[in-house]
Amino acid sequence: MASFPTLKTSAVAQYPASKLVTFQNQVVRFVDGSEQRYRDCAGPLHQWVIRLNELDETEMAALEQFLASNQGSFGSFFFTDPWSNQTYTNCSFADDVIGLTSVEEMHGQTSVTVRENRG
Repeated sequence: MASFPTLKTSAVAQYPASKLVTFQNQVVRFVDGSEQRYRDCAGPLHQWVIRLNELDETEMAALEQFLASNQGSFGSFFFTDPWSNQTYTNCSFADDVIGLTSVEEMHGQTSVTVRENRG
C-alpha cells in the first residue's frame, strides 16, 4: 500500500492544518421517551484538512498522480499524522477531486481532506 506523498521538506502538511477527531455514537429513542446510546466503532476516527500553499510543479504533479493512482476516494493509503507522527494504515481522500491552483511559476496551492477508515 502506498503512503501519502511528502513535500520536498519531508513534511506531509504545511500550517495551518486542522485535525478532527470524531466518535461514531448512535442514539435509539424509544416510544416512552427513554434513550439507549451505543458506539458504532471501537475508537475515534481521525480526519485531517491539509492546506498546501507553497507547492512547486513537482509536488503538484505528485499529488495529482497520487490521487489518480488511488482512484480518488476509492483507494486507501498510509498517512502520517503531522502532530503525533503516528502512521495510520487505512486512510483515504474524502473527495474524488483535488483542486490544484497554480498561482504563479513554481507556486501552487491546494487543500485536501484525508480521513481514517474503519474495516
